[in-house]
Amino acid sequence: MFGLSELAIILIVLIAVLAAKKLPELARSAGKSARILKAEARAAKAEAEAEAEAEAQEDERRAQAQQPRQAHQPQGEQPGAPRVIRGETVIKGETVTRDAAADGSRTQQQR
Repeated sequence: MFGLSELAIILIVLIAVLAAKKLPELARSAGKSARILKAEARAAKAEAEAEAEAEAQEDERRAQAQQPRQAHQPQGEQPGAPRVIRGETVIKGETVTRDAAADGSRTQQQR
């Protein structure tokens, strides 16, 4: 009689003969499935990396917000020295106040 190995070989040959027409289609389908799976894996990995990067930037922004804010002083300036602000002219002895009703500014002399 037949042993187990002979029966396995006969079954493989029988399946190959009966399914010969369907094998190329099955192989094509398996290839497409593998490509789709790889593409999804790459997309998930890229999304995870983007989320990690965004989280790191958010953590960095929070850390900067928690640090005590120091006034920005350009190099060479001493603390308490007058600062120059572009667009404004201040004459010694005058103060500049904004009029709430008008768009322009008024000057008043100090006496």
